[in-house]
Amino acid sequence: MTTVYWIIIAIMFIIGFVGLMYPVIPSILFILGGILLYGVFFSFEPFSWVFWTIQVLLVVLLFFADYVANMIGVKKYGGSKAGIWGSTIGLIVGPFVIPIFGILVGPFVGAILAELIFKKKDFISALKIGMGSVIGFISSVLTKSIIQAFMVGYFLLTVL
Repeated sequence: MTTVYWIIIAIMFIIGFVGLMYPVIPSILFILGGILLYGVFFSFEPFSWVFWTIQVLLVVLLFFADYVANMIGVKKYGGSKAGIWGSTIGLIVGPFVIPIFGILVGPFVGAILAELIFKKKDFISALKIGMGSVIGFISSVLTKSIIQAFMVGYFLLTVL
């Protein structure tokens, strides 16, 4: 059963990393779920208060990084709150409308439409803001992947 348990934990971690590209998958919940499953399947004994403190701080950092990267990407290129909301909605809807490429096209189109409709920006400015949203998303994915890899690595160092 040990092998089956480790496979389940690994699947949880893999889904967590897939969630970086598909924001409808709550990636951090799968990472934490894998850690908690280890405790249920084996033991919570290896997890000290330091371990949990670091993991919780990293979870907070993940949420902060996600929000800030998108906001900076849109704001740096002159976007407004409407652009941020449009980008976020596009990020969620995009992968369902256009599989694979929707993850990049969605925030781009969402930010452009929001700026054109709600802020009456000219098309060139809206395009720049759309590019900013894509840059923000890519920055967010890179940052979150590093944080999640650290979380999983720290977990593995703790239990192995």
